[in-house]
Parts: sequence; C-alpha cells; structure tokens
Amino acid sequence: MITKDTIKTLVEEWLHEQGDYFLVDIQMDGGDDRIVIEIDNADGVWIEDCAGLSRYLQERLGDDLGDYELEVGSAGLGQPFKVEQQYLNHVGDQVEVLTADGKKLVGTLKSVDGRRFTVVTQEKQVPEGKKRPVRVDVDKDFSMDEVKSVKYVLNFK
Repeated sequence: MITKDTIKTLVEEWLHEQGDYFLVDIQMDGGDDRIVIEIDNADGVWIEDCAGLSRYLQERLGDDLGDYELEVGSAGLGQPFKVEQQYLNHVGDQVEVLTADGKKLVGTLKSVDGRRFTVVTQEKQVPEGKKRPVRVDVDKDFSMDEVKSVKYVLNFK
C-alpha cells in the first residue's frame, strides 16, 4: 500500500537532485486510485521535468504503484498559492488576495516573512488640508492562514 508520506519522500528526493524545484501538493484519492503531484520552480516547470519525476516514481515504486493513475504537473499560474515558496517567488508581482471576509484586493506582493506577507495596494485618501482625494500606497499585512486565497495576477499589458 502506497502512502502519501512515501510519495512525499520520493518526490522530495527527486526535487533535491533537480535544484530549484519544490513540492506544492500531493493528492491521493483512494476512490479514484489517482495520485496527483504538483511541483513548481521560480523559472517555470517543463513537461520533461514532469515526465522525469513520473518515471522516477514508477521506477522506485514498481509494482506497488499497481492500479494507481499517476499525474505529475505544475502548479498553474492562475491557481491559488499553496506553499510559502510560491509567495517568495512572486515578491514584486501583482497578486489578488481573497480575504477571510470575502473581499478581493489587488496589489503588489511586497514581502514575505514566515507565514506572514505584505501587499501594497493603492487607496484614495484625502490629505490633510486638501479637498480632493489622491491615490496613496498602503501596506496591508496578512497571515497565510487567515486569507482564503492568494494568486498571481496575469497581466497582458
């Protein structure tokens, strides 16, 4: 019987040999007999790398893999972040944050410190002594555990 821990150990062995890759998620659905593995890299994931990891797992697991369907892929660009390394890779990029109370905000991911991160947004504020509002940068601090999702914003401009 294959366990998630066994898969994780083998995936991390392979990723360690590859350098800058990291594990995003492993899903094992016993009812479907599917193992889905998501990996990522700051420079993107190539199909050859997914195939290489798949072959590595098939070689190591052999007959234990049995009837499981093995799927290895990259974490999609428009998908919510799942691990801290994804946040770190996108510092300086535009992200969309869905807060715990369901509000969406878009801003630039400024920094990541452990499980906390800061996003710079623009808000209209009326400066003291002025009548008209102006846009100012405002830092918003969040905990990764307190938001519903954070994802990279694709910008086609």
